[in-house]
Amino acid sequence: MLVLRLELHSAITGKITEIGTTIIANDGTGTDNLGNYTVRVGNKNDAGNIRKIYDKPQRMGSVKDYPRLSYNVWRLIVRALLAAFPEERK
Repeated sequence: MLVLRLELHSAITGKITEIGTTIIANDGTGTDNLGNYTVRVGNKNDAGNIRKIYDKPQRMGSVKDYPRLSYNVWRLIVRALLAAFPEERK
């Protein structure tokens, strides 16, 4: 499971605030070469609460047949976010 934590680092105060959390988890149905993943995006108020985000996400999506041995993790993250926010596809 990948847990992506989005932090805001204030240049003025130095304060660090977690403003978002996304979970990308293998759904167990892929192969050695192709992975299938679920994506759960938490709402701002649940940032950092992994159990709550996993159980009741604000948005969900899935990535199917991801060639896990061919690309680095950043491409999986991009596909996961696009799956959760399909309106951002152009």
